[in-house]
Amino acid sequence: MTFTFTLPALCPSAQRPFSLIRQFATFSIAAYAILTGANAQILTRNTASAGAASAVVQTEQVRAELFAHAPDGVGPGKTVLLGLQIKHQPHWHTYWKNPGDSGLPTTLQWTLPANATAGEIAWPTPQRITIGNLANYGFGDTLLLPVPLTIGKGFQPTPGGDLEVRLAASWLVCRQECIPQDGNFVLRVPAKGSTASHGGDFETARAAGPTDLSGTSTAKLVGSNLTITVTGLPDSWQGRALQPFPETPNIAEPVTSPQTGDSVSTSNDATPTAGKQVWKGGVWSGSFPLSVQREGTADKLPIVLALGTQSLRTVATVSGIWPALGNSGAVPASIGAQAVSPSAAPGTQSIPVQPSGWSSWMLALGAALLGGMILNLMPCVLPVLAIKVLGFSRHSEHSPASQRAQGLAYTLGVVLSFVSLGALMLALRATGEQLGWGFQLQSPAVVAALAALFTLLGLNLAGLFEVGMLLPHRLASLQARHPVVDAFLSGVLAVAIASPCTAPFMGASLGYAISLPAAQALGIFAALGLGLALPFLAAAWIPAVGHLLPRPGAWMDTLRRFMAFPMLATVVWMVWVLGHLSGVDGAGALLALLLGMALMVWSLGLTGRSRLIFATLSIAALAVLTGALGPLITKMDDLGGATATAGPADSGATANWQAWAPGRVEAELAGGHPVFVDFTAAWCITCQYNKKTTLGNAEVLADMRTHQVTLLRADWTRRDPAITVALEQLGRSGVPVYVLHQAGKPPVVFSEILDAQELRASLAQL
Repeated sequence: MTFTFTLPALCPSAQRPFSLIRQFATFSIAAYAILTGANAQILTRNTASAGAASAVVQTEQVRAELFAHAPDGVGPGKTVLLGLQIKHQPHWHTYWKNPGDSGLPTTLQWTLPANATAGEIAWPTPQRITIGNLANYGFGDTLLLPVPLTIGKGFQPTPGGDLEVRLAASWLVCRQECIPQDGNFVLRVPAKGSTASHGGDFETARAAGPTDLSGTSTAKLVGSNLTITVTGLPDSWQGRALQPFPETPNIAEPVTSPQTGDSVSTSNDATPTAGKQVWKGGVWSGSFPLSVQREGTADKLPIVLALGTQSLRTVATVSGIWPALGNSGAVPASIGAQAVSPSAAPGTQSIPVQPSGWSSWMLALGAALLGGMILNLMPCVLPVLAIKVLGFSRHSEHSPASQRAQGLAYTLGVVLSFVSLGALMLALRATGEQLGWGFQLQSPAVVAALAALFTLLGLNLAGLFEVGMLLPHRLASLQARHPVVDAFLSGVLAVAIASPCTAPFMGASLGYAISLPAAQALGIFAALGLGLALPFLAAAWIPAVGHLLPRPGAWMDTLRRFMAFPMLATVVWMVWVLGHLSGVDGAGALLALLLGMALMVWSLGLTGRSRLIFATLSIAALAVLTGALGPLITKMDDLGGATATAGPADSGATANWQAWAPGRVEAELAGGHPVFVDFTAAWCITCQYNKKTTLGNAEVLADMRTHQVTLLRADWTRRDPAITVALEQLGRSGVPVYVLHQAGKPPVVFSEILDAQELRASLAQL
């Protein structure tokens, strides 16, 4: 299916063949890849195409296929077996209904004809997957997830005589890294005749699943442990260590000792210690510590017990009193509970207290929406303003319907990009990676790729080349016919540039999000994206906003060329960030590559024989430079984070600051000194702004010395798990964060936009 749109030229007087938005569309695709790539070696995201659906979806990690088993055909009163088969590449796995310590279960959403109903997944018994000290439950090799489909009375096949089934599936596939993927499937099962070619696959899946236990089971709560006792197990299992798989997530920690199948000595005491299992008189008991992530209680606990290829399922009735949630696991920090410390100055926050609930989540959504709106004012988003200003000015050339469609497309691009980046961060955190907001700029490869992207954008804005010069005519004209796609990709680009920043209200929302279940956390990321896109969306839907802007004219071409300078200034910033990651050699290598890329772009704009000669030479030179200098760019400098801390970026105040380290705050407080901690990163423009202004303010520094405040700088330019943990303890997931510690009082967290007067007012109360 092809959709055709028509988009007028950027500036009628200039008669340019493509608008600025269209010219950015190609580069936005690269920005989207960067957003979901985030690390050259481990942070990759492969999402199966959601376009034309088929029965098979192939990615680098899995091959997923939807098929059916209907040996008697399809008709009222019959049951059809549907199955999603996932074939994993070696060492990759997906997850069970309870993924264990980390991971996400595979989910299936069906679109079925009337009078057809899909049942639950008949999950096979999972494998125990150990990564470090984490225990996950999942599947490798070939997995089939069978689902019974009941055909009711009144079912009517399609005009072609088929049962049409559509499936939207999502899964998290992991090795050491994890990649969220999804796919759209469509399957047409003939209503008449027999569909039975995959009968063996369904029989294998049935045999791989648990059978119901004929005996009994109970679960008893004793303190912070849950002891499950099971009778009626096979005689061949007696005295052997079993592998228990609780079906309910986040209720109990995995039992880790001994190894499955090992002999378990019998005990006169039928109650095992925490994390252990025992046999007594043919009765098996296992003790599970309650999960630190527990969010509720349960009266019934289904559990699968496995030994080798055999498995049994039972549902245990729970007795005893569940401990309060705060006693068995940390409850997420609440945005709505950021009570200001009595000693705090206006604009500061104490560490959040720990209630939870839907009201807190709704308040977090509101804070995220407001933070996203303020993000439009952050200096790191300045290059996107060029796109927005020119886009607003062109609204008069479009019908109201077209304006609204582009506004919605831009919003969709922003929201989906925020959600994609948030999903990647949450998925990687689930595997044990200590990541926070802006993590992609801790990778030298990502920083270099963004610098190359912004260089191309700057050269384009300056008029050195047009997209039509570099793209095949067919592809360029395709972009020109799709202004809605242009708007969507502009939203993606906005997130690519804005993602390293943290605005007021945004930091607390992100810190809260990472402690929530995935669905609620992604809702907060979506609210952030909606806030960022809201001004553009309002301008697209409210004609009065567009009428306030000047009419299109020659001034747009002048503005376009002027905006090349802030775009290239962003490149300077990226090179500086890379210098903190890869050292001066890496920064110099990047500059050489950018120069070679600019030469190549210039040569492609030539004509005739000159184009052939210069383009060939420049492309070859760029390839040689990339091979020779690439390792210098991607190699992390051997120096530690203190290099960035003690660099010239500290505006002459370096001598006042010391490097943060775990336990350093407590040591200084024990010595009687208040402590001020600056959580920062070289790639955070807001951080650099605050350094140059408030933290470099002579009066602020004088007050710090007067009150003998120890100044610590936690540099997060490179990935540092210790800093990530410290941020989480403060209810944050990104920088900047500013904290004032004083013995005997709760820490005071300041706003992301640090104000000198507010900081001095807090220091005056020491």
